[in-house]
Amino acid sequence: MMEKVYVAIGNDVQEGFATLEWTLRKWSSSQISIVILHADINRDFVYTYYGKLPASYVNDESVDLLNKYQQGKLNKILQQYIDFCGEVKTETLNIEKYDEPIHKRILQLISGLRICKLVIGATFFRKFGNLIMGLKKIQQKKPNFCELYLISGGKLIFLKEENNEGFIEDDQGVMIAKLNKKRGSFKGWIGKMYPRNPKSPSDSPSSSSSADSPSIWERSAEEIEEYFNKLLDSNEDEEEIGQASNAILENNGSTELDIPQDLNSRQKTGFLRVKICEAKDAIHLKRREAKESVQRYSKAEWAITLCNSRVDDIEARLNEETTKRGDLEKELEIVTEQLIETRNGIEQTRSTIDSTFEIQRELSNKLKSSTLSKSQSEEQLTKMIHRRIDMIQEIEKLRKQKDVMQRRIEFCRDKEAIETAARLNHLTFSYKEFTPDEIKSSTEHFSEHSRIKCSGDFTNVYRARINHTTVAVKLYEVSEEEFGSKVKILSRLQHPHLVAMLGFCTELKCIVFEYMHGSCLRNVLFSNGRKKQALNWRSRVCIATEVCSGLTFLHLSKPKPIVHGNLNLTHILLDRNNVAKLHGFRLDSSYNESDIRSDVKDFGSLVLQLLTGRNWSGILDEVNEASVMEVLDQRDGEWPLQVAMELARIAIRCSGGNTGMTMVMKEMEELRKKADEVGNSKISVDFDEETVIPSFFFCPILQDIMRDPHVASDGFSYELSAIERWFGMGHNTSPLTNLELEHNRLTPNHILRSLIQDWHNKRSISVS
Repeated sequence: MMEKVYVAIGNDVQEGFATLEWTLRKWSSSQISIVILHADINRDFVYTYYGKLPASYVNDESVDLLNKYQQGKLNKILQQYIDFCGEVKTETLNIEKYDEPIHKRILQLISGLRICKLVIGATFFRKFGNLIMGLKKIQQKKPNFCELYLISGGKLIFLKEENNEGFIEDDQGVMIAKLNKKRGSFKGWIGKMYPRNPKSPSDSPSSSSSADSPSIWERSAEEIEEYFNKLLDSNEDEEEIGQASNAILENNGSTELDIPQDLNSRQKTGFLRVKICEAKDAIHLKRREAKESVQRYSKAEWAITLCNSRVDDIEARLNEETTKRGDLEKELEIVTEQLIETRNGIEQTRSTIDSTFEIQRELSNKLKSSTLSKSQSEEQLTKMIHRRIDMIQEIEKLRKQKDVMQRRIEFCRDKEAIETAARLNHLTFSYKEFTPDEIKSSTEHFSEHSRIKCSGDFTNVYRARINHTTVAVKLYEVSEEEFGSKVKILSRLQHPHLVAMLGFCTELKCIVFEYMHGSCLRNVLFSNGRKKQALNWRSRVCIATEVCSGLTFLHLSKPKPIVHGNLNLTHILLDRNNVAKLHGFRLDSSYNESDIRSDVKDFGSLVLQLLTGRNWSGILDEVNEASVMEVLDQRDGEWPLQVAMELARIAIRCSGGNTGMTMVMKEMEELRKKADEVGNSKISVDFDEETVIPSFFFCPILQDIMRDPHVASDGFSYELSAIERWFGMGHNTSPLTNLELEHNRLTPNHILRSLIQDWHNKRSISVS
């Protein structure tokens, strides 16, 4: 628990710091908190330029102003004391003024707050009177539980008495203060209260009326001093004289004389004469006292009148000085603001000059380095020109080799397709029918551990191990007739991009499919646990082409087309090489044209998700080329703009459902070839971009490169002037699809415009 140490210090900052330093050093090994005792400002008097004046002699506004100044000065000193204490917890306690002496207030605080440790600085009693008398009374009357420490100049001092005189010694035994019983002179006191020569302008209008006051005061000061000393010295004598005269009057004032009876007439006459003389002396004494009282009264009236005139003069000067001080403070504020502005301007100018010099040095260094780098770059340019010539020749060789390899790849693909078709035709009706025991043992009796998840949800598909081969077993909750129909249809569907059926079990109503090790496409695109870098832009184009191939095969099935009915990322599975295959399509024979269009729309939505990595279901009406290009998924590699624009255009057209999968398949094959060319040789793409003009740069109406492309409500971009002329001729249909447009509002295609400008810039550079 922290122990409180109370420290009483005055307004002498150096003495206060010395006292606080002694306190902190004394209890440095203990946890303490310090309470600073300080006296409130004296509101009965005010401290002016002319000295200390009674508050009643100054107007209320001036008193408030002077008290605020004194309080602010005191608060500043207390804040310095608190800052000096540092990390030690410090608080202040104000000793309010009462009619009782200060040592009594200290004793009351010791008893009321149970102050166990009290440190008093030597300057604390300076403003309250005699130092030694105040300390002496506190030391004599303090409770026993209070430890008192007296500090002067940062040293511990001791209060002693010798020969009825009080004095103070430090810890070395040297006397540093002594009680002086000689009273001060009135002249010194009145000089402090009312200075003789205050510093005020002699030509002040307010002091013209009292121009003679200083001379009268100078002439009368010594006389008032003598009068004051006489009053003090004659108090006791006058009291004794008054008591004696009163006694005489009391003795002689009796109406009856106590004359002894044993006196003769002559002795009685002598006795009466003595009494009469005593009465005359008493009367004479009283008359003299009355005369002196009249003189003292007139002298007091004269002194009071002179002092009142002096007070009025000082108060007038004080008011004048207060007014001037306010004006000077305003002027000081104006000058201070001007000085701050000037200083800020100088700092800004200096910083500007410094930054200018810094820029000059940087430019000089850059000029030197650029001169050096210019010569080096010229040499490098010469080397690069020769290297470019060699690279162009090498590119031509590689192109020839690529054409040869491409023809070999196409030949191998055709050969593999023919062999696969022959093998599948041979195995059309050779699917194995598994027994229930084989299925149950391979799936561990359909345990949850073998159950396959897709997008975080469990499915009715189980992972199984048959003949050392991993397969997928799917359960169906249908009738036996419907199950047989599904098996019959699936046995006829053989395509590289459809999940192949390997066998079935009639009793358990389950079909055995090949196992796709890459999970579903939704997990690969959106699951945080998958490595998304495996699906770069080229892989996504291949997946879109493979899905399109599988869906086209279903739509072209004989004798009746097969509709998928629920084409989404979940129903697209990937193998180890990211080859896409469809599953989960409908196996009933009922369909209509709306189902075909729904599949086409679903394919468009799927392609948009591959482009952007976002779910576009439900907002296909708002999709256009510009919106798709703004949100391309660049996390797994930057999309080539030509490929992305072509793929986005195919996706938007499919989202409208106004095209067939056969046409889409042709476009996807062409796009895949273009993607292969871009992926195989980036150098070749950069070389061709200078001369080949992308098809989407042309306006569908003008068949010329667009300058200000705008997107219409059909999702295609047109030259602004051409589409406005189209609308001006009264057309409300799309120039490409001939379908009715929802509205005639146009949106600027900033991305396409920037691509066209970049193409122009590259072309101008290559020409130059």
